[in-house]
Order: sequence, then C-alpha cells, then structure tokens
Amino acid sequence: GSLRVYAQKKNIGKHKITDSVVKLIEEEKQLGIDNLSFYKGFQKEINVVKNRMLEFLIQATEKNKLVAGYGAAAKGNTFINYSGLRSDLISFVVDKNPYKQNKFLPGSRIPIYDETRIKEEKPDYIVIFPWNLKAEIQNQLSYIREWGGKFVVAIPELEVF
Repeated sequence: GSLRVYAQKKNIGKHKITDSVVKLIEEEKQLGIDNLSFYKGFQKEINVVKNRMLEFLIQATEKNKLVAGYGAAAKGNTFINYSGLRSDLISFVVDKNPYKQNKFLPGSRIPIYDETRIKEEKPDYIVIFPWNLKAEIQNQLSYIREWGGKFVVAIPELEVF
C-alpha cells in the first residue's frame, strides 16, 4: 500500500483533515506511535532482527554454505543495507522482473539474476526478502528441496525452514 501526504500548517491551507486521517491519528495515539519511546523500542527490536540475521549468515558462510536471496524490491533492499549485508554473505539475489536482472542492488552491490540461477547454483539457503510472501515463494521454489535447500526469513523473527 501507499499513502499520499499533504503537509501544511494546522488549519491553514487548502486541504482539510478528513475523517479517515482523524481516525488514523487516533489509532496511532492508541498504539503509542506518537511517542518517542515507541521508536526507541522499535530500534531495539530491529537491531535484534539484524543481529540474528548477521549471525546466521556468518555461520553459514563459515560452513561454506551458499546463500542466495529472493526479491530485489525496496523492502528487502532497505533491510540489506541497514544490516550491512554484502555479496560475501549473500552471493546473489534473484528477481522475476527482467528490468532488475543482470544489475546490482543499490548500496550492497549484490548481483541480481533471473530465477534460473537458483537451479544452476543450487544454494543451501534462500533468504526470502518479501517476507510477507513467504508461503507463495516457498511454493514457487519448492524444487530447492531436491538438493536439501532451505528457506530463511528474517522478519518478524529469524526462521529457517
């Protein structure tokens, strides 16, 4: 999803605060999102996620396991760059979008290929970056089980399956 935001001084400007915005602001207050302590807690939580993923990837690398990623979208790339991941920990990423293939993820410079690379390289682990689509991607790539491949998601918690 996405939001369109209009910024202006309160009660000054051509855009009125709609009922849906008032409702959203109230929901945010009830969740504590309008409070600095919420974001400090979020920072701690995301650091735990990052550190668990780094620990897993470092251990996999030390065991000479090949790790690839699935999905070159902004969500995963944000996590990759925040976590400081590079191609020494994730060898490559695959994506269905032909416009992303044979390029590199911004920041990390991890190469992006089409899905056939998985069958060629036979990675031990595939990190699913669009974690909200893990069931769909797991079904789509179920053939990795033929060589003992496993899936990994980092969010909401590190899971290897």
